[in-house]
Amino acid sequence: MKRIHLFIYGNVTGVFFRANTQDKAISLGLNGFIKNIEQGKVEAVFEGSKSSIKEIIKFCKNPGFTNINKVEVKEESYKGEFNNFEIVY
Repeated sequence: MKRIHLFIYGNVTGVFFRANTQDKAISLGLNGFIKNIEQGKVEAVFEGSKSSIKEIIKFCKNPGFTNINKVEVKEESYKGEFNNFEIVY
């Protein structure tokens, strides 16, 4: 199992980026969270299989419905602290 911490920059407000990312994460069997930090910046943590983590990174870099300028990916030690994937407000 693997854990990553992402910071995503770009046009992420008003385009359902968090909801679409949540749907994708759930479909991949990932746990964690996603939340807005400030205008144009989102933070997300994903935990799950290596292949699912690879897919969610790919999705976050190019979701196909908005422009993403940059994605910072930080690998962290797997903690298993999440039971689902949720949007944090």
